[in-house]
Amino acid sequence: MRSGIGRSLVGIRGLRDGELEALLDLARALRARVRAGETLSELRGKTVALLFLEPSTRTRFSFEVAARRLGAECLVFSSDSSSTVKGETLLDTTRVLRSLGTDCIVVRHQASGVPHQLARRLELPLINAGDGINEHPTQALLDALTLQDRFGSLEGRTVAIVGDIRHSRVARSNCYALPRLGARVLVAGPGTLCPDELAALGVEVRHGIDEVLADADAVMMLRIQRERLGAGMVPSDAEYMRLYGLDAPRMSRLRPGAVVMHPAPMNRGVEIHDDVADSTASVIFRQAENGVFVRMAALLRAMQPGGLS
Repeated sequence: MRSGIGRSLVGIRGLRDGELEALLDLARALRARVRAGETLSELRGKTVALLFLEPSTRTRFSFEVAARRLGAECLVFSSDSSSTVKGETLLDTTRVLRSLGTDCIVVRHQASGVPHQLARRLELPLINAGDGINEHPTQALLDALTLQDRFGSLEGRTVAIVGDIRHSRVARSNCYALPRLGARVLVAGPGTLCPDELAALGVEVRHGIDEVLADADAVMMLRIQRERLGAGMVPSDAEYMRLYGLDAPRMSRLRPGAVVMHPAPMNRGVEIHDDVADSTASVIFRQAENGVFVRMAALLRAMQPGGLS
């Protein structure tokens, strides 16, 4: 069986030298064409299956918009509409999609490693839209694009990621991506959610938000993933905001020109205050906009390999 893994995007770690930068360059080029009013048709006649077996709003809609902007058709599956609820294996479901003429599959799954396993066994390319606590590669790409929009080169820049690092696939993908682009990455959060072993990812581990703000050109706030937590792992919402949340007084400690990021959904009043989320320093909704262009680039790479040339 010929695998589609060479054109798949299952993780930032799997990208070869130059591929990360090439995807970002392609996203910028596609963004410029869309903003110029051009109608794109590179993927006309192609079909993308969006297989989301874990809840998603932004990522699913973003992939659907991205596919349609390139001229592709979309088949959209959720956890309650897929035949996996009837006992069919996920591999069999994807093979059925292949037999129906699907050209690429986008998968979100609650278990880490599932997209990697599927990519090795399928005959078509696969894009990881988030797997468990492992990776979320297109989120890291859109974060990098947003930072490059603001700063140009990331060489010498410092990005602080604050919150539930342990359970964050967004944090992991950014810890792989941003240093490759020249950035220094600091992570901070409660000890239970930001263990010291995260230093093995090549980042600096600190435990208080006030320990990273003065060094940061950008701070990315993460929500507490209560759906993955045991009892007693974090304080109450009010206590968490007091200890680890980003409010206006804390934001004033950031370097001049620093930006505030969040992968969303935001828990306002828990990890981020309204005054910060809606401030001029916030690029949160620019991240969402850039997500479409990054996902267009990932789809084009998967289904039209010449799209990166």
